[in-house]
Amino acid sequence: MRLRDVVLFNISAIVGLRWLTTAASQFGLASLGLWLLAMVVFFLPSAIAVRELADIDPAAGGIYRWVRRAFGPLHGFVAGWGYWVNNLFYFPSLLVATAAIAAYALGPRFVHLGDDNAFIAVVSLAGLWLAVAVNVVGLRVGKRLQNLGGYGTWLPALIFVLLAVWSLVTRGSATSFTARGLVPARFDLQSINLFATMTFAFAGLELAPTLGDEIYDAAPTLRRGILLSGFAIVAMYVLGTAAMLVALPADTVSITNGMPQATAALVERLGAAWLAPVAGLVAILLVLGNLGGVGAWLAGSARLPYVAGVDGALPPAFGQIHPRWQTPYVGLLVQGAIATVFVIASLAGTSVKSAYLVLTQTTLILFFIPYLYLFAAYLRLRRDRTLGTGLVGVVGLAAVLCSIGLGFVTPADEAHPWLYKGKVVGGVIGFMLLGVVLARRGVRRGTASASAVH
Repeated sequence: MRLRDVVLFNISAIVGLRWLTTAASQFGLASLGLWLLAMVVFFLPSAIAVRELADIDPAAGGIYRWVRRAFGPLHGFVAGWGYWVNNLFYFPSLLVATAAIAAYALGPRFVHLGDDNAFIAVVSLAGLWLAVAVNVVGLRVGKRLQNLGGYGTWLPALIFVLLAVWSLVTRGSATSFTARGLVPARFDLQSINLFATMTFAFAGLELAPTLGDEIYDAAPTLRRGILLSGFAIVAMYVLGTAAMLVALPADTVSITNGMPQATAALVERLGAAWLAPVAGLVAILLVLGNLGGVGAWLAGSARLPYVAGVDGALPPAFGQIHPRWQTPYVGLLVQGAIATVFVIASLAGTSVKSAYLVLTQTTLILFFIPYLYLFAAYLRLRRDRTLGTGLVGVVGLAAVLCSIGLGFVTPADEAHPWLYKGKVVGGVIGFMLLGVVLARRGVRRGTASASAVH
């Protein structure tokens, strides 16, 4: 992977245009200010921390290696485990959203399939195993899916923003842009919970370093890649949300397929017949972008159990390399198998929207636990020990702790709040406890092996 690949990888892995619909529907115009707040208190500190840690140790393993270096093998495994496990929830949530958009892309007659659990399951599993297959073959093939995902993210965002600007100039906006609207109308827990989603939307710069051994001139390439992709990511979130509000009033935005819905609204408002296919094109590009995101997270997170397998913290099978394609295929196949179960289980006996929300919240909490380790490792390992670098770590830690707490808040319109909370809390506690048990066993195994050698 070279600089272009790393930039597109970061965009594909981090930017989820579905977060534009979440932000616009929940907070309206005030979401623009919250994006900037999330950027200041989380995205910039994480970019600084990842750049520093990737400079110190750019080899494959990323967060697992950094935390292991800072706090020892037990904590390294727990951090890597939390990072790996959260993807088992993240893939289904992303794939559920992708399948709903795919239904929209098929045309007006098929839009209703976006609420059909059987259709969502089939499309989700097909996308999942396509991503697994290309990554088992190797990054030479897999990076093409990630690169396609990068293009499938910024191209529809660009089309969408240009349509919104055209509509704003010629037809006006569906939302009134005022200074007062930039301030949230309410500050209850349900509303503030959106901030946790926004910080999660900015997370992922630490993923590319897990592929360190497969990046050309890793340390400087990662530094430049973080800088270039960082500007693009912030611009897409802020400008994209503003475009969403130009297209639709906040209370009409769909949480699962708001992007193609808003694009269709802009095309209809502009009244140009030749623009009719644009909404379908945007939906197709979004499907490709999301599949690229699945591929990126599969590629990066599969290296964590591989490194843990090599170190002896997981069974040796995880440390095996495919004899032909030289990839950590065991971790990829295990992730695919478990994610398949999660896709099916998440849709059983519930609506698509409810399944999407449960998966998103569980993913958010599991994902931020390793981020506590990441900022703590940065504070311990940073080379320039000044007040400024210390403040970066402390602000990042505070943002992560706040986001984890907010992640447990149940949505106001949830029909079965205790069932919802039980799924989220049970998923988080169960998987993290399993990680601690495996970590202790792995450390004991490693200690026993070392004693036998001596």
